[in-house]
Amino acid sequence: MIPGGGQPNMQQLLQQAQKMQQDLAQAQEELAQTEVDGQAGGGLVTATVTGAGELRNLRIDPKAVDPEDTETLADLVVAAVQAANENAQALQQEKLGPLAQGLGGGGIPGLPF
Repeated sequence: MIPGGGQPNMQQLLQQAQKMQQDLAQAQEELAQTEVDGQAGGGLVTATVTGAGELRNLRIDPKAVDPEDTETLADLVVAAVQAANENAQALQQEKLGPLAQGLGGGGIPGLPF
């Protein structure tokens, strides 16, 4: 019930929901185009992912390549990708968090908030 005994304006609610859907779609498109980096080993390995979490690039400094120690290189790659994904999640929260709250605070399926 609405204070004062009135009924909610369904047309207005529908328009607000459609606007939020449009805003959400736009924010998701921006995330898909925005790139963030994560580094490991003091910058020896850098991973670039989109705000949506798609791995776009992986740069490995030649100093990180030791044929006798590929395990360390693998660890650096994993750490760089994880750091990039954490940055992508922070960007998602920044871009989509306010929209999720506008949808009733229930969050957005598939996103960690």
